[in-house]
Amino acid sequence: MRLFALNASREFGERVAAALGRPLDAHEEREFEDGEHKARPLLSVRGETVYVLQSLHGDAQASGDDKLVRLLFFCGALRDHGAARVVALVPYLAYGRKERQTKPFDPVSTRYLAQLVEAVGVDALVTLETHSVTALQNAFRIPTVHIDAAVLFADRAQALAAEGQVVVVSPDRAASSARSCSPNCWASGSGDRSAWPSSRNGAAPARSAARCSPATSAAAPRW
Repeated sequence: MRLFALNASREFGERVAAALGRPLDAHEEREFEDGEHKARPLLSVRGETVYVLQSLHGDAQASGDDKLVRLLFFCGALRDHGAARVVALVPYLAYGRKERQTKPFDPVSTRYLAQLVEAVGVDALVTLETHSVTALQNAFRIPTVHIDAAVLFADRAQALAAEGQVVVVSPDRAASSARSCSPNCWASGSGDRSAWPSSRNGAAPARSAARCSPATSAAAPRW
């Protein structure tokens, strides 16, 4: 197994590697005067399962587009040099919110992103808290793994709920419905319908049921 983290995500990659009890594998990234770049592994990847970590959020150093291109080129190089499998670890998946047309002649950017990732030979993709799990799974033909971070907040949410009424602030209504699990449901992991917040017709929101289930978050990848 090989584990790489591109420079834009190296700090996080080092923490991941430390948690696994191993160092990151060495690679090189070079910048050229005309704005182009290249990246290559500095050791053989032939016959190996290779994991590449690169988050695709834009920041002051690089745009999400720039990070995406670097990830694509590096994964392509891995396949060119004999990697048996390439798994992209993408904590923040750019263009994950543009999974459908909302205006005339709109693009479906999530699907185009998936086609680019598949075209360079990536075998599987892992991401964190994507906008829509259904859209993610429909856009990609390769296996995808969605990691739900809600369980990390379960103990804290349960403690706050024990102290009194809890208010959850959401950036928009879609995010609110996607994360409409109550702390009691998170903590119990039982999927008990009595712990689910009710929708307008009194039924539990369908998306809450999926996110409340510990099996959904902890399911072992099949690839």
